[in-house]
Amino acid sequence: MTAHKLDFRKIWGIPLGVFLLVFHPSRTVCDDVRWTTNINVGAKYQEEGKYLEAERAYVAALNEAKHFLDEDSRLSMTLNNLGFLYYKQGRYGEAEPLYLRALNLRERFLGPEHLEVASTLNNLAELYLTQAHYTKAEPLYLRALAIREKVYGPTHPEVATVLNNLAALYYEQGNYGQSELLLKRALSIKDNLQGREQPDVARNLKNLAEVYRAQGRYSEARQLYRRALTTLEKMLGPDHSDTAAVLNNLASLHLNQGRYSEAERLYRRALAINEKVFGPEHLTVATGLSNLATLHYKLGHNAEAKRLNQQALAIRETLLGPDHPDVALSLNNLAALYHKEKRYSEAEALFRRAQAIWEKVLGTQHPQVASGLDNLAEVCYQQGRYQEAKSLLKRSLAIRERAVGSDHPSMAETLKGYAQVLRKMKQKAEAISLEARAKDILMHCGPHCQTQHTVDVHALR
Repeated sequence: MTAHKLDFRKIWGIPLGVFLLVFHPSRTVCDDVRWTTNINVGAKYQEEGKYLEAERAYVAALNEAKHFLDEDSRLSMTLNNLGFLYYKQGRYGEAEPLYLRALNLRERFLGPEHLEVASTLNNLAELYLTQAHYTKAEPLYLRALAIREKVYGPTHPEVATVLNNLAALYYEQGNYGQSELLLKRALSIKDNLQGREQPDVARNLKNLAEVYRAQGRYSEARQLYRRALTTLEKMLGPDHSDTAAVLNNLASLHLNQGRYSEAERLYRRALAINEKVFGPEHLTVATGLSNLATLHYKLGHNAEAKRLNQQALAIRETLLGPDHPDVALSLNNLAALYHKEKRYSEAEALFRRAQAIWEKVLGTQHPQVASGLDNLAEVCYQQGRYQEAKSLLKRSLAIRERAVGSDHPSMAETLKGYAQVLRKMKQKAEAISLEARAKDILMHCGPHCQTQHTVDVHALR
């Protein structure tokens, strides 16, 4: 059994609402200026990762917007943007009602096929995707896609944005073939309209490369990463955050292949760029530190891995609070280090703390919760608590089967761990059956089953 230890950052993102400056005769110019100032200040702070200041500004804007009529587009826009901020902070329970209210207002006053309705559908779908509510997310993405295709036509860049996000859903479900098709369609749209050497095209290349990496198609992934990197360095410069994102993913590809010195060089270059662009206390910096810690973990440099993980944890706790899923990831990574050092009681305490956060924020049926259960089971297994490990793994399997299906690659490791526990409990026949299931999954899913997820420091918006 092996504890999970990599901090997974998604490569997909959503557009933030456009800040339209619309003035209405029912309000004074002073009121309009206050709303406009607060909404723009909130956007600025959010982009800088200053979430507490952003929230204050957005809440002030919402207090102004509450005096507007329901049909005033500024009210739904403020709800949408505050919802996006809460989503970024992992405050999913607070984000959902804001998105739903914005969607309701836009559908009522703009009509069900308006472009602003499509934008809110896209944002709400992203929220559900993050929570692994795949059956809720898919119809929202499809509806947003249908609206944009009807209004813009099938080859518009805004259509490509939804295709990219829908591809993310299929990627999360392990449906790499469908994800690849959508990304290629999105790439074709942007390629034809913008030309090959454009930042948006490079971002799509990066996403397609991630799908190839997940499938173990390393040569193809490397070619796309290199092409994306060349474009971004040329168009945006070698020190841009988008350039850093590709450097990071390319580093993770090298990490997958055991090319540790090259991975470290690229990770450090990406980290240096983000520290320069965002400052040393930004969330993208925390992700870079966590990635570098993973590398040192693999190299057996436990002290350095611990230092980097603790640094990442401190940034995340300061910016996001103690109950964010990203904080749980850092706790999980530290626990993996303690587990490696056979400090099982310390590892268990951190694993349990991470697990409590995931269950509270993501819900009890999220795949991340299943991974946390696997980690706890590993600690119990190492301490001879086989019955407890069995119960944890049984629950993990049920979550995974419900969320991603019985043949998903993530099932294989849990099945193998469960079989190990059963062998210790002298339940050999059942163990053999589970091992056969795991082997069958691995045979059918190919080499990508053995890879680890790439961490991406820059979401696409």
